[in-house]
Amino acid sequence: NNKMQEKKKEGEKKANFFTPLMTEFRKKDIMQIIVGASLIAVFFGFSSEMRKLGESLPLANLIGLVIFSLSFISIFVYYHYHHQRNHAHHKREFFKRVLSTYFIPFIIVAVLLTLIKEAPWLTDFTITLKRIIIVTLPSSMSAAITDSLH
Repeated sequence: NNKMQEKKKEGEKKANFFTPLMTEFRKKDIMQIIVGASLIAVFFGFSSEMRKLGESLPLANLIGLVIFSLSFISIFVYYHYHHQRNHAHHKREFFKRVLSTYFIPFIIVAVLLTLIKEAPWLTDFTITLKRIIIVTLPSSMSAAITDSLH
């Protein structure tokens, strides 16, 4: 019985060593995030309902949307990439992936809304930020899903 446990532990060590580190955040992952974010950002960015919601949604709700987005991404990334590893290197990669999966779509949405003249940066920064946060929610979720495709 002890020999079986030792062989199992040895096999797990070998598997961890030889398995490619899918937790590392690479250029390919960035491109997948950009594609996933763009697909949804275009759809929701042109939605008049989202733009109107940006004018009326209170600040507390926006903070809730950011927390919801980051929580969804964190849970998804953790269970998809990191739940079996607990090294410091993997924690850095985890945070890098989560933050990138939120802020790359945020930037894409900001650029898109600016290009379609729905981001009045100079005249109403608050509405611009609200619209970006609202559209970033589905965009970042799409980015997380497309990033998981290998």
